Amino acid sequence: MIDLYTDGSCESNPGGRGGWGAILVGDVQGSPVRLHGAEVTSTNNRMELTAAIKGLEATPSGAEVTVWSDSQYLVKTMTEGWRRRANVDLWGRLDQLAASHRVRWEWVRGHDGHPWNEEADRLAGGEAQGWVEAVEAEGRTIAEMIDVSGKDATVREATAEVIVAVGGAYAALRGGTLPKGDALAMAQAAGIMAAKQTPFLLPLCHPLPLEQVSVSFRLRDQAQTVVVTASVKTTARTGPEMEALTAASVAALTIYDMCKGVDPAIRIDGLRLLRKSGGKSGTVVLSTPTL
Repeated sequence: MIDLYTDGSCESNPGGRGGWGAILVGDVQGSPVRLHGAEVTSTNNRMELTAAIKGLEATPSGAEVTVWSDSQYLVKTMTEGWRRRANVDLWGRLDQLAASHRVRWEWVRGHDGHPWNEEADRLAGGEAQGWVEAVEAEGRTIAEMIDVSGKDATVREATAEVIVAVGGAYAALRGGTLPKGDALAMAQAAGIMAAKQTPFLLPLCHPLPLEQVSVSFRLRDQAQTVVVTASVKTTARTGPEMEALTAASVAALTIYDMCKGVDPAIRIDGLRLLRKSGGKSGTVVLSTPTL
């Protein structure tokens, strides 16, 4: 079984430079296989079709393939018989390839956090903008998610810290009298939500099944600062370090937003990972918490 993730893009649609990206995952040699290309003049729809064509051309005849695309134009034309008013040449080639394979067409919502769909989108957009060509010409590697399938799923935890110097807003924050309300309650909720959204914010971060997220605060009266600590726990093949750092960051930014009307000179300092555990490395203490 092969999964084919496709996407197309066009700068200044229609008529601008077009790019397409396709990723083959599953029963193909060297999986995942990344394919991509560009046309000087094209349209979004032509690039969507081209991505599917190029991906199917790279799979063995007769293979069972699921094509995942965020293009309703592509998927619904192949599954619901939408009228083909344009791109007749590409539809003809796509019909030939579909007939020589066992193809299932699936629509996936664009920019919804699916890692392979997001990567196909980056390849297509990069080709349309021309930067993929430049990266390859310099011998650099196009960004890709690390394959963690060979790792064991273990309980993994990570804890991060950041310090917010709120200055003149400190008394109002401590007393809960800020104009926008309770900054710490809002920051705690924001940090927890941010941990869950991490793979949507960081393109190459693996989506993880988070089992626990906690965000806590220590108020330091003399320094007029808030120490934000975020801890995340998961059972997965890779650790939640980025989730912990993201939770701490967004909690700090929420405090900044809640306090900036009182003192615009707020400063966020010292974002760092304190410790992580799980996997082959076991428990690693990277730094001591701020007192």
